[in-house]
Amino acid sequence: MKIIFMGTPEFAVPSLEMLINEGYEVIAVVTQPDKPKGRGNKLAAPPVKEFALKHGITVLQPSKIKTPEFVEQIRNLAPDLLITAAYGKIISKEMLDVPTLGCINVHGSLLPAYRGAAPIQWSIINGEKVTGITTMFTDVGLDTGDMLLKKELEIGSDMTAGELHDAMAVLGAQVLKETLSELKQGTLIRKQQEDSLSSYAPIITKEVGLIDWNKTAQQVHDLVRGTSPWPGAYTFLNESKMRVWKTCLSDLENNQNYCPGEIVRVDESGLLIKCSDGYIIISELQFDSSKRMKVSDYLRGHKISIGEKLGN
Repeated sequence: MKIIFMGTPEFAVPSLEMLINEGYEVIAVVTQPDKPKGRGNKLAAPPVKEFALKHGITVLQPSKIKTPEFVEQIRNLAPDLLITAAYGKIISKEMLDVPTLGCINVHGSLLPAYRGAAPIQWSIINGEKVTGITTMFTDVGLDTGDMLLKKELEIGSDMTAGELHDAMAVLGAQVLKETLSELKQGTLIRKQQEDSLSSYAPIITKEVGLIDWNKTAQQVHDLVRGTSPWPGAYTFLNESKMRVWKTCLSDLENNQNYCPGEIVRVDESGLLIKCSDGYIIISELQFDSSKRMKVSDYLRGHKISIGEKLGN
């Protein structure tokens, strides 16, 4: 079975590694072009490219994948199967028609929920308790193809998007392994998605991280977790942008005399902040003039006062 693997970020690496370890013939890897990174804006290779080159696999990095020339290049490689995992671009019908066995995608949600680019982050932001991996046959829609195998993964109450991402990447490789095993055995069953049950997980932007203190404490906590490590949740204190890196819920009884966003207590445990229905404790923060640190460390050189209000 000749396979072309299409993926870009770290999420896709365990799936590619599994294919190599299981002895599949990966004839090429397609990944997105190198992009500027860091302060020097030096070109950095995607994680999938770095991993593929270490294993002597041909890497293709087209800026556009829907051109007749690139489709022909794929056709000339004569793959039996395309496998995609967080590649980042929609594949054309012309390319999907090339492999004799079709195209299998590894998606980071329990479809049809959270179709789209950022299912891991949105599942946390929206307060989900369970997510998982779905393998599917890709069609021309956005994560609308027939489902194959699913496996659930519990989302811990304090788990960040970064931590969930790493767990999901490993799970994705496991589910892909089982999917290909059933494909070879001829026991793989396709199941059509119910569009009426679908939801969408759009691309995460920096603006998503802005905290609305009129939300519940749980919603604020979920936003902080779901945007960590990128783009990060943030608010403002005296017009200075304050990144909020770590929070926990407080069981302090709600007091209606405080306003949402008001700093109610300042101590070694952090900043106690009023939300719409209760309180949350900020234990790690970062201002533009400083590095990420515990609130207790920040307070040794700076002052934050009770009664000050967070937000615009």
